[in-house]
Amino acid sequence: MKYTAFTRYHEAMGGKMVPFAGYNMPVQFEGINIEHEAVRKTLGVFDVSHMGEFWVKGPKALDFIQWVTSNDASKLVPGKVQYSCFPNETGGIVDDLLVYKVDDITYLLVVNAANIDKDWAWCVKQNKMGAVLYNASDEISQLAIQGPLALKAMQKLTDTPVTGMEYYTFKKLTFAGVHNVIFATTGYTGSGGCEIYMANADAPKIMEDVFKAGAEFGIKPIGLAARDTLRLEMGYCLYGNDINDTTSPIEAGLGWITKFTENKEFINKSALLKQKQEGPTRKLVGFEMVDKGIPRHDYEIADEQGNKIGEVTSGTMGPSVKKAIGMGYVPTALSREGDEIHIKIRDKILKARVVKLPFYKA
Repeated sequence: MKYTAFTRYHEAMGGKMVPFAGYNMPVQFEGINIEHEAVRKTLGVFDVSHMGEFWVKGPKALDFIQWVTSNDASKLVPGKVQYSCFPNETGGIVDDLLVYKVDDITYLLVVNAANIDKDWAWCVKQNKMGAVLYNASDEISQLAIQGPLALKAMQKLTDTPVTGMEYYTFKKLTFAGVHNVIFATTGYTGSGGCEIYMANADAPKIMEDVFKAGAEFGIKPIGLAARDTLRLEMGYCLYGNDINDTTSPIEAGLGWITKFTENKEFINKSALLKQKQEGPTRKLVGFEMVDKGIPRHDYEIADEQGNKIGEVTSGTMGPSVKKAIGMGYVPTALSREGDEIHIKIRDKILKARVVKLPFYKA
């Protein structure tokens, strides 16, 4: 079991600790609904130090990223971040990730915690062009401060302007007296905010200063459970639930991060292009329950007669939308907004309706 630099703070604040992706992580503090609403209305702090970070450097850095990821990284400029995925050779997804461009020969890839070893092995295997790769996952701590008041509170800890930062951008700055901190605005909650990357040694000081800066705004520690309800209300995919090694980005509604431009060759491009042109046989959709019941991961999706047509990939009672919501793969013929589907919950066939994502709109 691994521990982050913030573990003792979680325990001191009453965090309920559970194993997650090989780490001892807080699943909740005061309660899921309280923490969820804090992020929607004010601000909260997530420990996301379990995420993986790979540096890609050198004159072949862009060539490598173009080959191994689905999005077009040539469009990035320094200070911009891009959402992307690693397609595999059989039509699925190795992982989804963020690509940070520092300069023309320096990039940072941020990958999911549960996939660090798998992703690293995949990147090394695909690095035929000779980019310089470095796995810094064990050296970097990360906090996500999320919510409408997050940037206002964090501005108190840096002289560099951050409150007006655009979505999916980042800066290297001095934060809480610590130099060369990466301050980004990507978010996974739909309520604004930032992510702060720091060396492990600087983590305790930054954690303490973040809570001091946010005290006047009612800052709260937030666990993994609320992170999941927040991202689901936004319709954001979670690797291992909504996307995996067998789901294609086209099926998953991630065609917008899969770029088939002439100047970009990437893994499995031709097969994915064919799928896009012909149309996938199934699609990931969002749905809300019509009948009373809460959908959960792996519940069956059925037609009106009760025949299985898919599975729920994510589901919950949305604390902000006050509805039972979920996502899952269904045949393309039943993927349009308003289409009726059914969810098997405790041997009952309950009616649901396909809806347009996101569920939550600020």
